[in-house]
Order: sequence, then structure tokens, then C-alpha cells
Amino acid sequence: MQDVLFVEKTEQAGALFHPLRVEVLKRLAEPRACPELAAELSETTQKIYYHVKILEKAGLVTKVEERRVRGIMEGLYQARARSYWLSAGLVGRVGGARRVRDEASLGYLLDLAADIHADVARLGERTRDGEVPSLGLSARIELDPRERAAFRKDVQKAFQKLAQKYGRSASKGSAESFQLSLVCYPKSEDKS
Repeated sequence: MQDVLFVEKTEQAGALFHPLRVEVLKRLAEPRACPELAAELSETTQKIYYHVKILEKAGLVTKVEERRVRGIMEGLYQARARSYWLSAGLVGRVGGARRVRDEASLGYLLDLAADIHADVARLGERTRDGEVPSLGLSARIELDPRERAAFRKDVQKAFQKLAQKYGRSASKGSAESFQLSLVCYPKSEDKS
């Protein structure tokens, strides 16, 4: 079972948008048979089997074993992942996938966030042990509106300096490729 399954196909997302299927997925962390699930969920075995088959067809559940029970073959099913991450691309942007060129625009920030979302989710699909050579940093700062331009210039210089120092091409096979993204946006006040 993988840690994260990145859901970017509409068929997969559609299979997830049913409360009973979500409940079935939660219970399939370990291999289970439909009659067991039906008893736990107070549903008929046929209804659970129907929903498990939809999840299996969508690639969210796999049959891991079959066993003979009272002369009938019974399948054991397991969820493919511990968590499912929906792609922002399932909805997309109205008007198409046109990239906004202005780095300071909300549209550019949303596109960047969607790219990061997809990259991180795919990392989760590839790793079985949860170990990913990554780094996440976050800081909250307070800027006087008169300092914004100077702050932006300082951040761009620091970012460019790092990109120039570490962005050089290495000989094939001797270096890993990493994506470095930096975002800065107004933080809304917590309403809790």
C-alpha cells in the first residue's frame, strides 16, 4: 500500500464522491471481504460489493487475495493508498490553462500552488518508506506597505543567488533535480 495516491483522473475523483465509498476506503487499510464490510456498515453485501467494484475499476482499491468460503470464492480487497490527494487540475481554470505571466498576480500564485500540489502528491506515490529528500520552510513576516518593494527586491536577489549557485547543470547521473518555489502572499487573520 502506498502512502499517497494522487487522483488526477475524473473517473477516480467521481468514484470518491460518494459517502459510502469513502467509508469503505477508510476500512480497507487492511485486506477485507465485502461481507465483513457489509456487517460493519449495516449494509447488504451486494451494495458493498457494487461500491467496491466501482472503487476497483477506478484504481483506488485492489483485490489482493481470493479465498473459498462455503464453496464460493470471496475476494479480499485493500485500498491502494493511505490517503488520496485530489488534483487541482480536475477542475482547472475557467477559460483554459492559460498561464498568467505576472509573478505578482493571484492567478500565477494559484498555478504555482497547483504545480507544487501535483509534484508533492506524486512524490508520495513513489515513496514507500515516507523518506523524501525535501525541505519545507515557512515564515510569517509583517511588512509596512512602504517596505514591500524593497522586500520583494531582496527576496528576488536571494532567490536568484541560490538559483545561480545551485542551478548549474551537473553531469548526468551525479546530481538529483529539485524544484525550488517561493511564494509570498497576504496572510488572513485566523478566525479561531
